[in-house]
This record gives sequence, C-alpha cells and structure tokens, in this order.
Amino acid sequence: MSEALINGLAGAGGGIIAQLITYPLQTVNTRQQTERDPKKDKSKSIGTLQQMCQVVKHEGWERLYGGLTPSLVGTAASQGVYYYFYQIFRNKAEVAALEQKRLGIGDGSVGMFSSLIVAALSGCVNVLLTNPIWVVVTRMQTHKKESRRTPPSDVLLNPTEQAILPAVEPLAYGTSDVIQEVYGEAGVWGFWKGVLPTLIMVSNPSIQFMLYETMLLKLKRRRAQSKNVSNGVSALEVFLLGALAKLGATIVTYPLLVVKARLQARQVKNGDKRHHYKGTLDAIIKMIRYEGFYGFYKGMGTKIVQSVLAAAVLFMVKEELVKQTRFLLTKNATNSVKPKHV
Repeated sequence: MSEALINGLAGAGGGIIAQLITYPLQTVNTRQQTERDPKKDKSKSIGTLQQMCQVVKHEGWERLYGGLTPSLVGTAASQGVYYYFYQIFRNKAEVAALEQKRLGIGDGSVGMFSSLIVAALSGCVNVLLTNPIWVVVTRMQTHKKESRRTPPSDVLLNPTEQAILPAVEPLAYGTSDVIQEVYGEAGVWGFWKGVLPTLIMVSNPSIQFMLYETMLLKLKRRRAQSKNVSNGVSALEVFLLGALAKLGATIVTYPLLVVKARLQARQVKNGDKRHHYKGTLDAIIKMIRYEGFYGFYKGMGTKIVQSVLAAAVLFMVKEELVKQTRFLLTKNATNSVKPKHV
C-alpha cells in the first residue's frame, strides 16, 4: 500500500470521526453565517448554546444533524482526496529538495514556502472535485423546518384565497430534493456556487498545514536534541498542534467562509434584493453596504470552537491510523519473509 493511499484513507477516517463529534456546531455556525437580516445587530445576537436549544425546541433534534449523510460523504471524500494528493505533491517536493541539496542548495528538507504550495495545490484539486457535495450540505443545514397552518381538506378556497395561502414546505427535505432544487435554479453550474471564494479559501488549509508541519518539525528536532526524551510525538501533542494551526488559519480566512456560505444557501429571487447575490463580488459589496464589516464575522466564535476541535481530533485520529496501518503492514511483511522450518 502506497504512502499516499495510507494517508488518504487515514485522513478520511479522521475526518468522519471529527465531523460526527462537531456536526451540531457546524449546523449552527452555517445558520449564523447565512443570517441576512441587516436589522439584527450584534447586541441582539444569541449565543451558540442558546441557538442550539432553540433549534431543538422549535424544529427537533434531527435539525442539528440536517445534511449529516452527505456531509459525512463529503468529509470522507474531501479528506481522502486532500491527503492523497497532499502526500503525492509532498513526495515530489521532498525529491526536489534532496536534488537541490545535491547541488549545494538547502539542507534537503521541505521549507515553509514549498509546504504552502503543496497544501494549496491539494486544496484546489479537493475543491473542484467536492464542491457539489458542500452545496447540498449547506442547503440542508440552513433549511428550517416550519409548521404552517393549512386549511382542512374539506374546505374549498377560491383562487384569490389560494394565491395568498403560504406554500407548505415538505416535512422531508432530503438529498434528492436539494439536488433537484439546485439544478432547477442554475442547472449543473449551480453545484459549483461559491467555488471562487472556496478556491481562495484553500489558503486556510495551506496556512493550517504550513503552521502544523513547521511546529511539528521544530518539536521533533527539539526531541532529537534531547537524549532523555523519546523522539516520538504523543497523540495529545498532535491534538494541540492541530488546534493551534487551525486557530491561526481560521482567523485569517473566516470572511471568505461566510461569503461562500451565503452563495451556496438558498436565495429567494423574489424577496429582498439585499439578500440575493449574483456572484462573489456582488455578495461582498452588498454585505459591506447593508451589514458592515461585522457581517463577514458572523458566527466566528462558533466556527473557531468547531473548526479547532474538529481539526485537532482529525490530526490526532489520522496520525494514529497512519501509525497503526504502518505497524500492521510492517508486521505482515516481516511474517511473510520468515523462513519456514521443515
């Protein structure tokens, strides 16, 4: 089994576990990001736990997990694709660094700039392949289950009364419903809504992995210089390094995440024009004009908690899965080459 495949599968497994743990926070955060009421200022906003309680009270527990199935598929696909291509590009960067060392340039290690490029290329491939999944997930997370009054079946309404009667949303709002809705709005290209800010957002995992790899390398070097301490890195240390790396990346790139969520959420074309965005630039201009710069940071506190926790769990689980897989492969290889006694 190749190193790229091992890292890809381990990343997918770690991503699924992290998603299961933090999904309710992600649902609330997506709703906070897509809140478009300009009159709702900072002082009137409620906390994350309060919003979770309101969702449970008015819509039920299941709404906190709306879109969980496609989200798990998306997480597995995203992490698998990302780590697979990350390892491939990383291997090429390491080969190039060793070649540079032979020419008397550098020490043979992959530098921060090279790590940034590797992460960015991996992120671009990931975005282009998995964006349709996240459009579906965003729609399902922001869908609100509303109970509306309907007339009894034996009551006949005239055309005027029927016209003013609010449309009743179906209780079931599944993946197939979202796919039909997105396709009906914009065709195939509708599944790539928000792809531009998402491509720019690859700087988030790029910064994250650059920080993570840098801190991990420094920690390993420090361990190597100390004779009394093991050179290995514990799961707790990986957890903390992953959390710090994600925290730094999230603070820098959060406004792009809000713009992406606004574009991917359902937009009512016949409603307030301030809430309808034609594209990335239109969304940015309208948000600045009607909501101010605060609009770009809605729900940031929730996102920091969710993303840092998810990233920390992801890194910890992924590293453990890689270690165990390597151990099992090495053990099997050793057993297969042992001479058989006659």
